[in-house]
Amino acid sequence: MKEKKPRKRTSLKDLAERLGVSIATVSRALRNSHEVGDELKARVQALAKELNYRPNPFAQSLRKEAPHIIGVIVPNLVTHYFAAVLDGIEDYCQNLGYSVLSANSHESYLRESKAIDNFIDMHVEGVICCLAQDTVDYTPFEHLREMGIPLVFFARTCMEDEFSQVVGNGDVAAQEAVQHLIDEGARRIAFIGGPNTLNMVTRRKHGYLQALRDNRIPIDRNLVCCDKIDFDTARNNTIKLLKSEHRPDAILAFNDIITYAAFDAIKACGLRIPDDVAIIGFTDGDSAAFVTPRLSAIMDQARVQGLKAGELLMRAINGDQKVYREVVPMILRTRESSERA
Repeated sequence: MKEKKPRKRTSLKDLAERLGVSIATVSRALRNSHEVGDELKARVQALAKELNYRPNPFAQSLRKEAPHIIGVIVPNLVTHYFAAVLDGIEDYCQNLGYSVLSANSHESYLRESKAIDNFIDMHVEGVICCLAQDTVDYTPFEHLREMGIPLVFFARTCMEDEFSQVVGNGDVAAQEAVQHLIDEGARRIAFIGGPNTLNMVTRRKHGYLQALRDNRIPIDRNLVCCDKIDFDTARNNTIKLLKSEHRPDAILAFNDIITYAAFDAIKACGLRIPDDVAIIGFTDGDSAAFVTPRLSAIMDQARVQGLKAGELLMRAINGDQKVYREVVPMILRTRESSERA
């Protein structure tokens, strides 16, 4: 099979060469200037449409070279984890003269796709992305590849053979956390996660299950709840578990939203933490140390992940075509919510 060549962005120069006119003439025609005849205007605009020409708003506003810009897409910018990742990306890239534009997908594939389209229109030099929870169609990322726009994934990833990625060792961290819960006396440990379509969820669930197998604790599928990443959904699912006939005596929660939803649900059911139900969550925020009881947490090292993602994107922008997989180790910090006297 003949290898498909990358599809490059069409420039004013490309249009001018195809039509045999100057770049200035093409620019005037696209701006509908009276200095260009109607027939030539129509030819220029038709070719621009055929070749999917997209104007660069930054180049249009500046006489000199356009600024160096990268785009970052996160599922939920208000959470500490994604804000900390973005902080790391900005620090790394801005030190190299790049500006960072961020977009919030709000866990929506449609918004994620629109953000990619907007970034293409803005002529960004590269994109860093964490998948929205309902993303199962990777066509927008294939378009970036075809156009030769570097892309790096972090945390929630896909197309691992084609794009570099930065992830945490969630499987190892989950296994260590469950082992701690077992050592503290827990035997009915629930896992409350996000959608199974996310490889980040499956990695952490794998570590949870492996710890149970290693300790010869029977796996109860009723204690595994993988659903939408949403506070109310996670809270309701946790309450159902806690009101079941064989309720869990410990919980491992997938991320900060689910962690605090489960934490709230335990208290809403009048149960004591950790005496009735112990809990550990994947959360990088300082708030884990200030709730009552203080929350045991698996620290993502989110800012480090952001720095690594920025580094990998800069390598790609500078011509490095190797696909990298950086694993940032997570840190388990046990506190009162899982330590039983």
